[in-house]
Amino acid sequence: MVKQQRAARTREALIRSAAEIFGREGFSRASLTAICARAGVSAGALHFHFESKAALADVVEAEALSRLLAVIRTELPAGVSHVQLLVDTTHRLADALCRDVVLRTGFSLGCELPHPAGTGLRDHWRDWVEQELVQAEAKGELRPGIAAQDVVTTVMAATVGLEVLGAREAHWLSEGTVSRIWRVLLPSVAADPLLAQLDAGGTAPR
Repeated sequence: MVKQQRAARTREALIRSAAEIFGREGFSRASLTAICARAGVSAGALHFHFESKAALADVVEAEALSRLLAVIRTELPAGVSHVQLLVDTTHRLADALCRDVVLRTGFSLGCELPHPAGTGLRDHWRDWVEQELVQAEAKGELRPGIAAQDVVTTVMAATVGLEVLGAREAHWLSEGTVSRIWRVLLPSVAADPLLAQLDAGGTAPR
């Protein structure tokens, strides 16, 4: 049991260390030596858990995906519109990206490593955004003449921009920055009967 716990701690330390080094140096420039040094483990310990740098990057992405799925809510809370849920979730995502290096690096690795279409973290995020906006359109939450796909494009451009900029400057992921974006977008997106009920600053605890 003690050996299993030690092995689990070593594995977790390597995943976090790899996320930090990949995030700072990029996958191609990151060295396993630097990852081991950051984690405080030997090269042998690393290779016991991961056969290659690519395998380690795959695990970082898999862990990041599980954290993204924890941020995304699949059930609509009672009394909350799909548009408000989208606002709230972008706040949750920005907060998680600011605090969680594994999640942050999981997004950035998607730009460096080859993936089948639809498997990167940004693809998962886009699918969720599209799902909520299609339902918002079906329920009359969007302004007349505004199609769900138009809003998907805008929201993806805004949130991916925040993710990329926030990897270097944390203020891009602040509550204030996300709120300002939604204060500009909501009047162009939400139907008038809904607009007064929406909170650009988010309504859910983060």
